[in-house]
Amino acid sequence: MDHDDDADRYDRATLAFETKDYRLAAQLLEPLARELPHHAEVQLLLARSYYHSAQLGRAETLLRVIVDRWPDDAYAHLVLARTLQRAGRAEEGRTHLMLAEAMGL
Repeated sequence: MDHDDDADRYDRATLAFETKDYRLAAQLLEPLARELPHHAEVQLLLARSYYHSAQLGRAETLLRVIVDRWPDDAYAHLVLARTLQRAGRAEEGRTHLMLAEAMGL
């Protein structure tokens, strides 16, 4: 895959996210996330897009992968905690919230 094409797709997804078109952002990011599974920034933006478009199950699944792969990502822990809270499972998210706070968020 062409790096310039990846960057263009990421830029378009970022613009969609910034303009609060979270479903479009997720649609643009899904193939990129599959192609770049070890790119933390792409994975996290996709998870945030899921969260903001109320796709909480998808957000949770991806965020659990992210915090397993990058356990020192405080923001990922925070978004996972918020996702679980929004899904009515705040107690389950408490550990992730405490980790995020311990890491400085």
